[in-house]
Amino acid sequence: MTVTLVQPYDPAWPDWFQQIKAFLETGLVGVGCTFEHVGSTSIPGMVAKPVIDLDIVTEERCFSEIKARLETLGYVHLGDLGLPGREAFELAEVETKAHLPEHHLYVCEDGSYELRKHLAFRDFMRQHPEWRDRLNRLKLELCSRDNNDRQAYIDGKSEMVAVITSLAMGGQSQKG
Repeated sequence: MTVTLVQPYDPAWPDWFQQIKAFLETGLVGVGCTFEHVGSTSIPGMVAKPVIDLDIVTEERCFSEIKARLETLGYVHLGDLGLPGREAFELAEVETKAHLPEHHLYVCEDGSYELRKHLAFRDFMRQHPEWRDRLNRLKLELCSRDNNDRQAYIDGKSEMVAVITSLAMGGQSQKG
């Protein structure tokens, strides 16, 4: 059996998000933040890599506290990776990692451009199945054509994702 980079939508993905969220909440008690399930796994019917994208939304003044608390949960801060307003974290604690679904964790400032993009894309795709289906076809084609090459997959879908994101944000293409 060939392993594919993407899988059909799995109705368990929202439960995976809730499981990760519950774990994070144990370490973030009393810190003002909310959690958003974003990315392809948050869109019913979307094919995706089975990796949950999760944004912790906070005020800028809370970032230091959240960072310190995430470190106690086993996360390592990776910086903004060139995207101001969105800080990336990786779960490095092996035992915890073995018990949680695979995920990408970001801390985003409330109102930041990157957060607005994530939410706009998700909400647009939930409301526009024709675009979801177009992106699904492209993703499957890329996996087949490029033998599941991850970088070719990312590069191949980037133009369509940019078009969809622009539509989702009402044509807003500049930061701020």
